[in-house]
Amino acid sequence: MLQPTAIIDQLAQHSKLFQYLLQGLPEALYQWKAEPTRWSLLEIVCHLYDEEIEDFRARVEICLATPNATLPPIDPEVWVKDRNYAQQDYPTILEKFLSARVENINWLRQAKPTHWENTSLHPSLGPRSAAFFLSNWLAHDYLHIRQILSVKHGYLAEKSGQDLSYAGNW
Repeated sequence: MLQPTAIIDQLAQHSKLFQYLLQGLPEALYQWKAEPTRWSLLEIVCHLYDEEIEDFRARVEICLATPNATLPPIDPEVWVKDRNYAQQDYPTILEKFLSARVENINWLRQAKPTHWENTSLHPSLGPRSAAFFLSNWLAHDYLHIRQILSVKHGYLAEKSGQDLSYAGNW
């Protein structure tokens, strides 16, 4: 079983990875979409920020501090339009996300919680533990790292006009 400290360490390393993957990009790249229904890098960063604050940190904290509480519902898919992600300022929202991640890593490390099996009631999934949400926080990073790389690869393929198959199968 992966220990919470190992997961926290990975989340911390992802702070640097997100920074390297996302800082200093031209507007054309962070606004680009492979298709109208797909997310741009700007929308991904807005989503990561909202999830960092309103989903994972909040749910871990509730499980640890008030076991058996009912977790508030969230709807990240709706947030994209309701919160006007596509019109946000990219450098500002990226900085907010990166700062929130650092703050959350510090909180996780300082809290040194020992009750990772404390559960709270998820509105649709039923009882879930702090360990469940911590592990899914890391899995969520992996999903969006893959998504970020996919957007960057698609942008390169479209804008370079080159056949990228020599690099390998994507």
